This record gives sequence, C-alpha cells and structure tokens, in this order.
Amino acid sequence: MLPGVGVFGTGSTARVLVPLLKAEGFEVHAVWGKSEDEAGCLAKELGIPFHTSRSDDVLLHQDVDLVCIYIPPSMTRQIAVKALGIGKNVLCEKAATAVDSFKMVTAARYYPQLLSIMGNTLRFLPAFAAMRQLLVERYVGEMQVCDVRVYGPSLLDQAYGWTCEELMGGGGLHTVGSSVIDLLSYLTGERAHRVHGLLRTFVQQNGLIRGIRRVTSDDFCFFQMLMGGTGSRSGGVCCTVTLNFNMPGSFVHEVMVVGSTGRLVARGTELYGQRNGSKSEELLLGDSGWVGPEVKEMTLPHLQGLSSMVKALRESFQAHEERRSWARGPVAMAPTFEDGLYVQTVVEAVKRSSCSGEWECVEIMSQEPDPNHNLCEALQRNKN
Repeated sequence: MLPGVGVFGTGSTARVLVPLLKAEGFEVHAVWGKSEDEAGCLAKELGIPFHTSRSDDVLLHQDVDLVCIYIPPSMTRQIAVKALGIGKNVLCEKAATAVDSFKMVTAARYYPQLLSIMGNTLRFLPAFAAMRQLLVERYVGEMQVCDVRVYGPSLLDQAYGWTCEELMGGGGLHTVGSSVIDLLSYLTGERAHRVHGLLRTFVQQNGLIRGIRRVTSDDFCFFQMLMGGTGSRSGGVCCTVTLNFNMPGSFVHEVMVVGSTGRLVARGTELYGQRNGSKSEELLLGDSGWVGPEVKEMTLPHLQGLSSMVKALRESFQAHEERRSWARGPVAMAPTFEDGLYVQTVVEAVKRSSCSGEWECVEIMSQEPDPNHNLCEALQRNKN
C-alpha cells in the first residue's frame, strides 16, 4: 500500500514531482505554499484536494504519511524535524547550515524506522548508477582524478528572494555544488578530508534586483577536494569542480573520472568510456529520452533522476502492506541525513577556504555547538 503524500513547496520541482508521484500510483493529498494564493494556484493546477500556508495542517493531515519538502533551505530543518517527530516519512532537500543538518540527523536517529532521505536526484540518474557499477568493477583501474563542470544561466529568481542570499542557502555552491559533492562521494565511495575553493559573485545587481539590494550568493565557484586515501601512498582521489552560472546558451553538465587504466565521463544523461590504448571513446549508456513535460528551471539530468527516484520510492513502499512501512533496498542508493550533514560540512569548508585562501579540513560535527558559546567565553574572560 502506497502512503499518502504531502508536498511542501510550489516551485518547479514540486510542479514536476506531483505528476510523477501520481503516475506511480501515489495520492497527493495536500500541498503547502508560503501564501494561500500560491498553494491554491498549484492545488488547482495539479488537482490536489487540500492546500494551505500553515505547515501543521499538512503535517497533521490524517491521509499524509510521506512528506516531500522542497522549500527554501532555511526552512527545511524545521519542517523535517517536526515531521519525523509526529511519525511521518520524510524526503527533503538540503538545509541551510551544518547545524541545521545536524539537528535533522539527530531526529532521524531518534526514529530509525521512518524513511529519512535527501532528495539528490543525481544518484538515481541511470548514467551515474551505471558509472558507479563500472567503477566498482574497476573499469578505470585505480581512481585518480575526478573533474566536474557545470555551466548554465543564472540561478536567481525573477524577484529578490532566498536565491540571492548566501546566508539563506542561495548560490551555485549550495544549490548545485552540494549535489555534486554528494555525487562524487557516491561514485568514489570516499569522503573529502581537505578542500580549497574560490567563490565569486559577478552579478550583484540586475534589472530587477537593484537599489540598496545586492546579490550575495555566488554565481561562480571553483573548488578542489582531496578524498580518502589519507593514510595510503596514492593519497586518494583528487577532485576539481567548476560551477559557472553566467553562461548563455546550452546547459553543460559533465562528470569525468580518470583512473590508472581508463576513464568514464557522463555528459548530460549519457555515459561514455575509454580505456588506455583505445583510439576513441565508446558510448556505454545512451539517453533513454524524457517523455515528461519540459521545465526550463530544471535540467534534464535532474528531471530524469527525479523520475527514477520516484519509481524507487514506489518500489520501496509497495513491498509492505502498512502505509508507513518501507523497504530499504530500492532506495539504498539515496543519500541519508548523515550524507546531508557531510555535504553541508564540505560546503562550509569551501566557503571558509574562499575567505582564507588556504586549504581547509573537513571536520564533521559530532555534537551541536552551544548557542551561548560566545557569551560564555566573554563571561570567562571577565571573570579572569
């Protein structure tokens, strides 16, 4: 029996997600928007029976057992933690800070019987699933270098909002880089221990965002990661990532893994490979084609990955007769809340590196910091 679904968000992802869920047999019972008008418009457009701007109305809805959260990062933690606390399964996007991510991890550990996964759809894209399998089978031999390039148009909304603010989770590093960081960990089976990065905001104002308001979120980011191998002679995998969202024209999404005996490269939704000594690369997995609606705000890799993720969710819940019960197997590749904390830790380390100009260590939080830490330090100095 498939669970009833409640969706938080009215953006492009929600508009694609709801039809995909319905196509797989899920019933979407409720939608939340930041205003009644936004929620009402989406509910009418997609045939959702209940809409609201009050989060508790969705969370406490008797027919909602799975909550899908696609809202600004600064709001994600609050909804996800509350949803788990009242016994709902959760699929959500990234949080805004490592502290928020840590609180989500704590809640997920409290309720291990509930589904709690991050919505990085790239893990579910067939090209990357095939790439990971080939890496396990040592198609490239010993992995040495990963190189990622993502180029596209601006990520800013039409009006001033959270996408313009670095502190609210806007910018290429947080929005797109976080999914790349998670993907590289999934592909290599390793985690970054040191990072070095550079962030820039080239477009600080435009025709719609002007006056006293300025964009603080990055539209260009370059960073390097040293992954795994801290105690080995090889030194682990070296990764370079370039994100540029000042590019007109066609969208570029390329992930390449180079090893001792060959290389694999995913361009868009296709996978290519070439072994050392071969004169040309071979197509290992072609584009299966997207039969759904075109969405300007969402790229083809994410669209196809989202479709595959929804299929995996259906298989996971279909294996049980209880609406809230699920099987781990079909969604085993999905990133956990712990993976989300790791990714956010790397993002913040890259930001520190951009400010310091130095390599920064990735140290994952093991306990929540004291909110009165600075005050306690000041009191201690006064006492001395």
